[in-house]
Amino acid sequence: MKKLLLSLYAILVIGLSSNAQTADHKWAVGLNFGISEYYGDLGNGFWKFDLSPNNIYGSGGTLSKKNRPGILGVNVATYLTPRFDLNFSALGGEEGFYSSSQYYYYTTFGYVDATFRWKFLAKDNAIITPYFMMGLGSRYTQLYKGNDFGQDFAIDAVIPLGAGANFRCSERIYINVQSYYGWTSGDKVEGKAAYARLSYDQLWHHTVGMSFLLGKLKDEDGDGVGDKRDKCSGTPKGALVDKDGCIVDGDKDGIADNFDACPTIAGLAAFNGCPDTDNDGIEDSKDKCITVAGIAKFEGCPDTDEDGVEDSKDKCPNTAGLFQFNGCPDSDGDGIEDALDKCPRLIGTAAFEGCPDTDGDGISDNFDKCPALAGTTANNGCPEIKQNLKQLFEKALQGVQFETGKSAIKKQSFPILDAVAKAMNENPSYRLFIGGHTDNVGDPAKNLTLSKDRAASVKSYLVSKGVDVNKIESEGFGDTMPVADNATSAGKTKNRRVEFKVQFEDFIK
Repeated sequence: MKKLLLSLYAILVIGLSSNAQTADHKWAVGLNFGISEYYGDLGNGFWKFDLSPNNIYGSGGTLSKKNRPGILGVNVATYLTPRFDLNFSALGGEEGFYSSSQYYYYTTFGYVDATFRWKFLAKDNAIITPYFMMGLGSRYTQLYKGNDFGQDFAIDAVIPLGAGANFRCSERIYINVQSYYGWTSGDKVEGKAAYARLSYDQLWHHTVGMSFLLGKLKDEDGDGVGDKRDKCSGTPKGALVDKDGCIVDGDKDGIADNFDACPTIAGLAAFNGCPDTDNDGIEDSKDKCITVAGIAKFEGCPDTDEDGVEDSKDKCPNTAGLFQFNGCPDSDGDGIEDALDKCPRLIGTAAFEGCPDTDGDGISDNFDKCPALAGTTANNGCPEIKQNLKQLFEKALQGVQFETGKSAIKKQSFPILDAVAKAMNENPSYRLFIGGHTDNVGDPAKNLTLSKDRAASVKSYLVSKGVDVNKIESEGFGDTMPVADNATSAGKTKNRRVEFKVQFEDFIK
């Protein structure tokens, strides 16, 4: 029998207590130690560890031995569900230890049981997991006595009932504290009738232990959270995760806080979790214009017109320009920026504020009525009309005669019109405007029509003499533009006229 006890103690010494297995680690082993209380016919009762003579049932006497209620045990457990574990325990130790002048009494014992543990909070891997326990066990006791009573040894069935809690230290290690009451099936230890006070022996075990979970954790993403309870599979290797295997991501940007250079501000993976507010590809910490999309060349600031001058330094940010003009354009490329160029679409010179002088007559084209012909300031940039031609056109003013009330030209007018035609053909730069006028006699509407027809007749005649039709324009004005008083005969004669105006470009009507 002593060999059996020694074998039990050997198992206890090398064992560990298992009390915190999980869905990831279904098996666990571990070591428990604690104290045992015994309550029997000769027992001291529960919660009485200091044995004095007054605690001994029976005759008084001298106490010669102290109670040593230490126990040591092993547990092996398996995980059933989030709420239930099945636990197998083995314990051994001493209890009793009574002595008097009449008798002394103590036992060594071995104890095994199988219990179901109800984890009523049902939460795997919690820091604290409380539970209730109940099951079935067996107790072997070896009696040592001074007087003849009871049996040398006994084996009883035990019904354990108690509670405890597991305290999580790490993924695999837990500390366990539990206490349970045991009701035995008989009164076999010291059960003589003379001392029989209780029908059945009772026990109470209080233990503290450490658990180690067995088995290799199946964890495909390597985040330390087993696949069975990992709610976020596929997390990046090394990422900080919570108890459910999900990334610890304070700013909710999909980047674990331990990888996130800006853990409190949502950002992008490309910038290690830091933001790019304007989405220009430049992270905010390096972007001088974080709210406006820009380019790397200008440290995140924009160049809207893409002219190489950033907007903050560009006086014309919406129009492509040149650096030397602070981003403003020189559309005609004449070295004068458009804002100062009076002819921004024509290549000019600074002397004429950006306008050209095509004919080189010293009059800029914007003021030159004949920009392609060298002229004089007195004639607005147009060439001076020769004096003999001026006299010719003045003579023609009253020299062209028509049939009364008609547009037909009288023959005596042909010589002067021939001279006009010759002058036009010899001066290809001339443009001739013919204006017909009448006096105020008759219906104004008819006068207007007559003046138009007469001017057109003169044009037709000149064209017939070889003058380019594109160089002549005619128009009639009726009696609207008199040059003399229509109240007199002489005035009416002057108002009935055909005017010839020489121009060099567009006709002025």
